[in-house]
Amino acid sequence: MQAADRINTIEEYYFSHKMREIQSLMKQGKEIINLGIGNPDLPPPPTVIEALTQGANDLSKHGYQPYKGLPELREAIAIFYQKHYTVTLNYENEILPLAGAKEGIMHISMAFLNPGDAVLVPNPGYASYATVAKMLGAVPILYDLKLQNNWLPDFHDIEKKDLSKVKIMWVNYPNMPTGAGASYELFEELITFAEKHQILLVNDNPYSFILTKKPLSILSINGAKNTALELNSLSKSFNMAGWRVGMLAGAQKHIDTVLKVKSNMDSGMFYGLQTGAIAALNIDTSWYIKQNTLYKQRRKLIWQIASKIGTTYNPDSVGFFVWAKLPEGQNDKQISDYLLQEKAIFVTPGSIFGSNGKGYLRFSLCVPENTLLNVLDRFK
Repeated sequence: MQAADRINTIEEYYFSHKMREIQSLMKQGKEIINLGIGNPDLPPPPTVIEALTQGANDLSKHGYQPYKGLPELREAIAIFYQKHYTVTLNYENEILPLAGAKEGIMHISMAFLNPGDAVLVPNPGYASYATVAKMLGAVPILYDLKLQNNWLPDFHDIEKKDLSKVKIMWVNYPNMPTGAGASYELFEELITFAEKHQILLVNDNPYSFILTKKPLSILSINGAKNTALELNSLSKSFNMAGWRVGMLAGAQKHIDTVLKVKSNMDSGMFYGLQTGAIAALNIDTSWYIKQNTLYKQRRKLIWQIASKIGTTYNPDSVGFFVWAKLPEGQNDKQISDYLLQEKAIFVTPGSIFGSNGKGYLRFSLCVPENTLLNVLDRFK
């Protein structure tokens, strides 16, 4: 049986095949330390586990759940957005719970893109933005994020491109992989640009609580709902990556369009997951302070590791990772392979995020302090 033509346009996700390589090395007896993936190693808040357990124990709730999620969950998301982002959302029609934000990338793309349409994708950036576009017959147009511009879009440079077929622009601030922070000024520029060119702007926003001074949403900008959607997630902020709980927020017309796709793709999130998510969204701000205190301690050790390798980094960056620049002329994939084979340490090569990631390594903060000290010992 011949595979669909779209399979020829994409490759297996980098971390999918890399994990097989790592597992093979571990079977050979190597103790691999994984600094490459942003997979939270800490548990969710205890009240979240309790809420999940109570929900699972309600024997009347194991059937299909509403396609739009429980009204209580959507209301909790609306309260969360108002409390932390000062964004007012109508929980009835401006919020759509998702099985993780990654699902949202596919659903949004399916809802708005036709074959031949174009999509603005950051370079470096999350690979799924371009991959999904290719799968749907759309054309990714890369826009540069560079150190010289603090990893922010250069709108003058983007406007030199042919934007006539662009339907969607993906942005991700706080940024992965570079750690560039969000700001009201950036979001205002993005909204102005999207309005000017009649582009649907989508901000992928899972890192807004990780080592930031203040969580920001693009929807806090006046008039943003007319032209912007925002993806968000509980994965990073609440250590719930395996739960697959995300959300999409924006104007009703856009939410309703995405719902047409989503309602044909799944049958609603398990009740217990939703009750757990509600508990997470109601967590006191002391949770974020505690988490960030721990991440700051880990980041200091990551900085030491990065320095041992000879890289440089921006101590003011935010988010789940440290983005470190190798000395000029060094190949990030070769260095990553060397570290894996010779030191039994996996660090993500920056070039998997695009050509502007060449010469960089990405370190994850999802590693206990004693393990990071073990890494430092391997460089003695």
